[in-house]
Amino acid sequence: MSERDIMEYDVVTVGAGPAGLAFAIRLKQLKPDIRVCVIEKASTVGAQILSGAVIEPQPLNELLPEWGRNPPPICVPVNKDEFWYLRDPQSGIKSPVVPPQMHNHGNFIVSLGALCAWLAPQAEALGVEIYPGFAASEPLFDESGAVCGVRIGDMGVAKDGSHKPSYTQGIDIKAPLTVLAEGCRGHLSKQLIAKYRLDADCDPQTYGIGIKELWSVPEGRSEPGKVVHTLGWPLDPSIYGGSFLYHLDQNRIAIGFVAGLDYKDPLFSPFEAFQQLKNHATIKPLFEGGSIVSAGARALIEGGWQSLPRLEMPGAILIGDAAGLMNVPKIKGTHQAIRSGMLAASHVAEHGAAAGWDAALRASPVATELKKVRNIRPGFNKGLWLGLANAGWETVTGGLSPWTLKNHADWSSLEKISAYEAPKRDGATDDQFRKRNWVERTLPPRDRLAEVYFAATEHDEDQPVHLKVADTNVCVTRCAAEYQNPCTRFCPAGVYEIVEDAAAATGKRLQINAANCVHCKTCDIKDPYEIITWVTPEGGSGPNYQNL
Repeated sequence: MSERDIMEYDVVTVGAGPAGLAFAIRLKQLKPDIRVCVIEKASTVGAQILSGAVIEPQPLNELLPEWGRNPPPICVPVNKDEFWYLRDPQSGIKSPVVPPQMHNHGNFIVSLGALCAWLAPQAEALGVEIYPGFAASEPLFDESGAVCGVRIGDMGVAKDGSHKPSYTQGIDIKAPLTVLAEGCRGHLSKQLIAKYRLDADCDPQTYGIGIKELWSVPEGRSEPGKVVHTLGWPLDPSIYGGSFLYHLDQNRIAIGFVAGLDYKDPLFSPFEAFQQLKNHATIKPLFEGGSIVSAGARALIEGGWQSLPRLEMPGAILIGDAAGLMNVPKIKGTHQAIRSGMLAASHVAEHGAAAGWDAALRASPVATELKKVRNIRPGFNKGLWLGLANAGWETVTGGLSPWTLKNHADWSSLEKISAYEAPKRDGATDDQFRKRNWVERTLPPRDRLAEVYFAATEHDEDQPVHLKVADTNVCVTRCAAEYQNPCTRFCPAGVYEIVEDAAAATGKRLQINAANCVHCKTCDIKDPYEIITWVTPEGGSGPNYQNL
């Protein structure tokens, strides 16, 4: 094996999302001569970024005060908020009041992917070097055990590990400081949090899965600037979550659905629930006659204050959703990501090292915002109605409760079929997760493969499978008996299948359709045996979202 090429910088940033780009921009503003590079696993900046997204503009105003003169391509001022409770497939109740956390006056509906694609040239104009298609496969360590950069994954490796004619050895990017801005459940962040025990003194992290579609609808359907959030159907009251409808310009509407991954029902399918939502009597008329432009899915980090790990380690720091800074009641993390990136840049410019970053973040408005709402998300662990009552209390008191509710690992919450199936499911099948809630689907897509098509996901079929299952025998024995293989339901892209195989001892085997993967990371989070590990595939592989 030949010596790897080495590139050296003062700072290497992993991830060209809002946190990573804000960090790079602010650092170059403060120290123009510092050498900064940003690496991004997607083929282009923004291609794998998916979010609601309604953003609070204050941090962006501070980062780029003139941004409004040349705004991102999708940037619609919010002019109307609505909040609905969906009772059943046919009816809903519009709330006379919108929860304070969901007031969006002064905010903007954006495509976060398009926003990042817009931010990238702002960074490059300051001298930041950005490398899309560079997937950081592993961290690098120096003699003292400190992080000293990242290794870019090799390209052109076949599924059997051999080198194809296109093989290119990955390079090492070294720097005294590595900034992890990978977003939710980052591949390197997960490893380094475990290695340095950064989560030893906090609660387990918790997550949700978000599924989103962007639609082009017939003339007159969209009301640009209108924001609608819902609770209730098709979710059981025991499952945290809801939906959003964001009305854009040019006859476009974004619809999304979020379900907390701490759900107990082993037969619950977030994808199926989302398709049901679109066929609700109050929602379906918006989309009939329209067409999907793009679709995708992504995990959301929901643990908040009590799940915040230590944010520094020797040679590296965590920012944005890699750190877990999303404000769940607001359903917003972009302003927190940008703010944390700017704060980190100021810290690095002043101190030149990771040491002290954790304390700096915890003393900042970013942490204050998280602490204030810390009890709202875990309050829903007892169900929708108690959760709403608790949220009202926490809002009225401004988060001054003398207690902090606990978070628990999502994988541990799934109940076994024997404990859950009867009588709670009322005879529902795998496809009809709630018989009483089922409506006939007429809007596309009809199945997960159709959704994958709209994600434009691309992986070379002959590359190593990036979904590592430690013991596939568990899948066709214990998991089949105890949970009926929930991976076939919680994955929104049809990656996991149990197929007939006469050669297998049980007559069945797990088939991993890795080419379908949209990099949502749900399997890495919800697998009840913790035997699935998501690792980064070849650089440039994965979804290619359009304005999600």
